[in-house]
Amino acid sequence: MWISLCSLGCLLLGGFLIVLMFVGAAGISMSTDGGSSYDEVILRNNHSDNKIAVIDLSGLIASFSVDASGHNMIESLRRQFEWANNDDDVRAILFRINSPGGEVLASDKIADIVRESEKPVISVMGALAASGGYYVAAPSDWIVAHELTITGSIGVIMSGYSIRNLMDKVGVQPIVFKSGKHKDMLSLGKREEDITPEERKIVQDMIDETFERFKKIVHEGRDMDNRDTEEGESLEEGWESFADGRILSGNMALAQGFVDELGDLDTGYERALSLEGISDANLTQYRQPMNLANLFSLFGKSKAKEIKIDLGVDIPKLKAGRLYFLSPTLLY
Repeated sequence: MWISLCSLGCLLLGGFLIVLMFVGAAGISMSTDGGSSYDEVILRNNHSDNKIAVIDLSGLIASFSVDASGHNMIESLRRQFEWANNDDDVRAILFRINSPGGEVLASDKIADIVRESEKPVISVMGALAASGGYYVAAPSDWIVAHELTITGSIGVIMSGYSIRNLMDKVGVQPIVFKSGKHKDMLSLGKREEDITPEERKIVQDMIDETFERFKKIVHEGRDMDNRDTEEGESLEEGWESFADGRILSGNMALAQGFVDELGDLDTGYERALSLEGISDANLTQYRQPMNLANLFSLFGKSKAKEIKIDLGVDIPKLKAGRLYFLSPTLLY
């Protein structure tokens, strides 16, 4: 019986490995000078010598988000942009964004990757590209949004929770030793009324500084002098009045010059052809191949024991005390 179960397990695992090998063979396997390999998958074959690379950003922008290959979101995007820029046949990059935003620093690093691209970048917004999702699109050469895309939400937020009243109710008393008077200013065990005006100003000054950075990125990114095109929309006078955290539809964003055109991926594709002055191109995408090391690392994952408290609501998995470019659609 034991031998039969082992044989069955080996057959199942062997069949899975064969499937992985077949899937990997479906793309074009390539490698960089640094030894990092990737599969180039053709999304749309137009039988052209030219290529347009499609790079996706989906979900919450976070430095702690890790893919199957062990790379965080920033490193994964950096690799894909490098591969596209190093491929002489790639004429432009379609940066497909569907994100509510996320961490300030992670968003800023991704915006740098977009800005430093040697190939034109056309950002194509999906259903949601707000706050940090718009931040990373701002340095693009061209931005396409659907008329129903939720975008905008230009602003910064830092949030946390105070559980002091609950602690008092169950008889838990915090004991704090600190090196400075502000060391516990964001502590969960601190009452809101105990937060001093000085502490509130410290946090607000940091938020204001980051907000000015957000507006600077938008202003510079939408400046025609910094873009690889003489066409497109520029920011309307008084655009900063719309940078108050409000969300915008694609139509509203176009009217204020936050985006250049309404449409979808096909619109972005046609715009890429126009910007490069070519008649056709294949749409391609880069993917890290699944290898045995990644496979067994996935099998080896285990969950630590934890206590979960059901509050009756789904709270976004945000880190307390961190600054976020985040759409209000995720906040309560």
